[in-house]
Amino acid sequence: MAAAAEDPHLGAGLDDDDDDPPGLDSDSDSVLSDDSVLPDSSVEAANSSAANTVYEACVRNDSAALQKVLERGVTREEVMELDVNGWNGLMVACCKGFLDIVHGLHTCPFIDINHQDNEGNTALMIASQGGHIFTVMYLLNYYPGVDTEIRDCRGFTALIKAAMTGRCDVVAALVMAGADVNAVDSFRGRCARDWALKTGRYETFHRLRRLTVRPRAEQFCESYVPEWPDLVGRVTRATSQKTSAEKITLRIKSTFGFSFPRDPQENGVMDHMVRMTTSVHSPLVVTACHPLLPTSPPEVGKRRLAVPELVKKHPQKDLGDSSVCHSNGSVSHVSPCIHSAETVAAVCCPDTERRGSILSVASNKVATAFIPRSMARRNSVFPSGCIPQINVNKPSDPTHKGYLEPPKWKYKEHKEESKKAK
Repeated sequence: MAAAAEDPHLGAGLDDDDDDPPGLDSDSDSVLSDDSVLPDSSVEAANSSAANTVYEACVRNDSAALQKVLERGVTREEVMELDVNGWNGLMVACCKGFLDIVHGLHTCPFIDINHQDNEGNTALMIASQGGHIFTVMYLLNYYPGVDTEIRDCRGFTALIKAAMTGRCDVVAALVMAGADVNAVDSFRGRCARDWALKTGRYETFHRLRRLTVRPRAEQFCESYVPEWPDLVGRVTRATSQKTSAEKITLRIKSTFGFSFPRDPQENGVMDHMVRMTTSVHSPLVVTACHPLLPTSPPEVGKRRLAVPELVKKHPQKDLGDSSVCHSNGSVSHVSPCIHSAETVAAVCCPDTERRGSILSVASNKVATAFIPRSMARRNSVFPSGCIPQINVNKPSDPTHKGYLEPPKWKYKEHKEESKKAK
């Protein structure tokens, strides 16, 4: 019997003769599993005493204790305290998905975001392999200088680790943040797509192919035209007169056909709706934010700047014009007053070792002035937490049809009719 033709898009699968090259550890195969992050050697304290160090606060997921430790001031040795695996407090928080801790540490000085443990893993690798999408997004957006191309002892990058464990959302976030899709490991020479196929993560492979086909997010550019070119043709085909044979065929398909859930059609109705609602021309987006680089939307392989890097790159006036404040039920633009962190630290704290807390407070002022407060675990629609009130009043002239009127509910009409009848 003739052998079946091999599909180039499906790959060869798990071949038996593809052994690990010499020099790898005996537990290297565990990298293909979902829980293949380093074993947790940290033991939480049995007593209820408050955490006194940065590492203890991170292990216990105690954001209040972490804030107190940072306010009293920290040294480089305290921040970079490591366990037997070479993990610091940030890496432990990324492994367990403690987003509050990751948020509290982004203003902490002396944090080395690219620190590698005993096996070469970084905080971004650990969060990516664990599938903590919000942690990965926060690291990419609020930790300046994060390197997506660092490799561990096996030559794996954060993107390869996320692809081989099937973390689709993490893969998309890394690719759109500038991670190299064609980067290969140093032992087998396979990229993220190859590892996704080898480990059977076909959904991740399909996600990578879709990102490659459409590498540029055009809806985030001001030149995006919010029109659907296929609308005229689809309406014409739907309203055209059908022959008897076509009517019979449609009737048979609707009667005996099966409807299976599937992904939205490429450039279809749902695809166009998603692009419209997320574009800068959407009414929900244009009233809340304004892009600093409208001519440079996110793109596959292009590095995206973090928020602190944007604060340093753009002048204060641009940041002030782009800030939006929701207060008293109205939306208004505000101009934040950004102070220099070095100036505040020099005036308030002459000790260089204990200057970290002052730098954190000054950085917090910059962050709260420019960063949308939706990342501070608040309402993502109204970042300030204050939902504006919308008052709907009846028009003074009931005969005027130029204004929107409140809907007339049937139960209210029935209630009014009952009152009139009495």
